[in-house]
Amino acid sequence: MRAVVKEWAGLVGFVAGFYLVINTLLFAGFHVPSESMLPTLKVGDQFYAAKYAYGYSRFSTSFVPLPVGGSARFPDITPERGDIVVFRLPSTEEDYVKRVIGLPGDTVQVTAGRLYINGTEVPREKTRDYAYRDNGGMVVQVTEYTETLPNGRKHLIVEQRDDGFADNTPEYKVPDGHLFMMGDNRDNSQDSRYLRQVGYIPVERVLGRVSMVAFARKSCSEEPGLICPGGGWSDRLFRWVAAD
Repeated sequence: MRAVVKEWAGLVGFVAGFYLVINTLLFAGFHVPSESMLPTLKVGDQFYAAKYAYGYSRFSTSFVPLPVGGSARFPDITPERGDIVVFRLPSTEEDYVKRVIGLPGDTVQVTAGRLYINGTEVPREKTRDYAYRDNGGMVVQVTEYTETLPNGRKHLIVEQRDDGFADNTPEYKVPDGHLFMMGDNRDNSQDSRYLRQVGYIPVERVLGRVSMVAFARKSCSEEPGLICPGGGWSDRLFRWVAAD
């Protein structure tokens, strides 16, 4: 009996250790709790962030502190503009998922709903108008655009209007060692435009890069006159979401 218990204890220890290594060094699983990244990510999407993509910092694990001090990362790799990343919010220690818009030293501003990076308007091309039912049951009318960032990467965004609360902002200057994050659902995203709530994100707080949705926990049924942003459950199985 003692041998059986010892064998099971060894197996459990091995599985726990294996999970810890994978979760710390390779991938960590997250799910999307809000609509701030529509139409790219939707509520209930389950994804795995590549933790090795930007190196490791003291925030890379919540289990065993890594021997990386202060604001250091090893290796020190800065995310690229357009990457979707998971980061730990300084004010609440919650994990957020947003898109990298501004890099260290950049200026970012939104004027009349249009995004400006380093004084140049970011092109956007309308793809369609549609309505969807949000997670609270309300019908939302949006316009979908393809946005092209200065490095040529393209991704979809949605706008309800161009004169909303965060559609006219001051000019933000991204500090060294920080990033400016925005959600793809521009009128329904608490992001770096809100300096007190989110603000500039230290690079060492980035936990990993998101490239693919593994599956969706919630399905979306199309209704007459309404669509499912990003598609239904079957459309999101192992769906690539990285910017082109």
